[in-house]
Amino acid sequence: MEVNYQVGILGGGPGGYVCALRAAQLGLSVVLIEGERLGGTCLNSGCIPTKALVKSADLYRELEHAEEFGLLVGEKRVDYSAVVARKERVVNALVGGVEKLMKAAHIRVVKGWGEFKEVGQLSVTTDIGVEQIQVENVVLATGSVSIRIPLPGADLPGVLTSEELLEEKELPKRLVVIGGGVVGLEFASIYKAFGVQVSVVEMLPTLLPTIDEEIPKRLTPLLKRSGMEIFTKTSVKEIRLEGETLMVQVEDAKGVRDIPADRVLLSTGRRPNFRGIDVDSLGLETEKRAIKVNAQMQTNLPHVYAIGDLVGGIMLAHVASAEGIVAVEHIAGRSVEMKYNAIPSAIFTYPEIASVGYTEQEIKASGKIYKASKFPFSANGKALALGESLGLVKILADEEGVIVGASIMGPQASSLIPELVLAVEKGLRAEDIARTVHAHPTLPEVIMEAAHGIDGKPLHLA
Repeated sequence: MEVNYQVGILGGGPGGYVCALRAAQLGLSVVLIEGERLGGTCLNSGCIPTKALVKSADLYRELEHAEEFGLLVGEKRVDYSAVVARKERVVNALVGGVEKLMKAAHIRVVKGWGEFKEVGQLSVTTDIGVEQIQVENVVLATGSVSIRIPLPGADLPGVLTSEELLEEKELPKRLVVIGGGVVGLEFASIYKAFGVQVSVVEMLPTLLPTIDEEIPKRLTPLLKRSGMEIFTKTSVKEIRLEGETLMVQVEDAKGVRDIPADRVLLSTGRRPNFRGIDVDSLGLETEKRAIKVNAQMQTNLPHVYAIGDLVGGIMLAHVASAEGIVAVEHIAGRSVEMKYNAIPSAIFTYPEIASVGYTEQEIKASGKIYKASKFPFSANGKALALGESLGLVKILADEEGVIVGASIMGPQASSLIPELVLAVEKGLRAEDIARTVHAHPTLPEVIMEAAHGIDGKPLHLA
């Protein structure tokens, strides 16, 4: 018997399952189709498992510096199988939590591979056969997949995507990371902390090319100081196997050389995943190899929405969740639109990086008048007490002092950025933050000091 649902969601990642939860809150009947585990790439093979590894790496790094804090500890050794086991426990607990949320919200979850070939209908192949599900509105949330670049040797054993590297149970002695973006540098930082010899190869002139250019300029020397090899303006020509060693041939201004590795991480970006979506037959409009949507996440087809990595743009889990909420609230008849002016990003390198709004190079290119202020963590009491004084807070404001962008590199950057996200979202002036009393001694005082510098001078900086 056919069952009609008001909302049918294809994909159970952070966009799809949050969309389903919000739909249920709004009183809509919902069916969610997912071929694998709920949580998508973020929860199962991205954001969450890597952060579990980051925590283990941070603890190990602290142990190596324990004597600086007057602590004498015994043998310091990485049991990577135990690290991986903890990572899997964290992921399993969160996947189980999402499943319980679905059940509590009375959302029907169908485990199987869904297909969208006809407006108003989703087809799903399960263990017991094929089911046709009639839906009034469709939300496409199939996410993205890693890009495997057409590189000679990219299919050799030991040449892995980030998802595959997460499944490794042993640490390699040498890791070459191809791509100096967010994912590549996070893995590089994790593995370097565990004592792996890490080399990062980036073809562009700088690491992390999409963030404020001052941050990678400061980060790169710190990574090199930790013992990491960084090659920018360097292209990869091929990967070949010599015995049990992977040889990564690279070329830069100095010529061609080989970098030996036991594992190679291909971290060269992601692309929208169109699996199960018959774009051509449906007549779905695309743009830049992604599904085109408006501010309400509607496609060109009636009652068809798309969210998350599938629409390109900012491929972040929290963006997908926000887009899912906008889509289903519009389905419910609310007046909403998705805004992208205050989207935070966080990069879990060491030190951490976080940002929001415009970068300085973007403002310069626009020709607008602006003000910039920086304050270092080295002048902050809490940072010194933590033994983590590397980095700074940088705030950008327009000529009226309204905050339009900010970047943080330093301890707990990802937890500090929300204050500046709120400032950008609500159009606050730097003075609003500077005159807000911040507890002492805390890391957020660095933000307050940087805010003082927009229209005056920081207090604790000569």
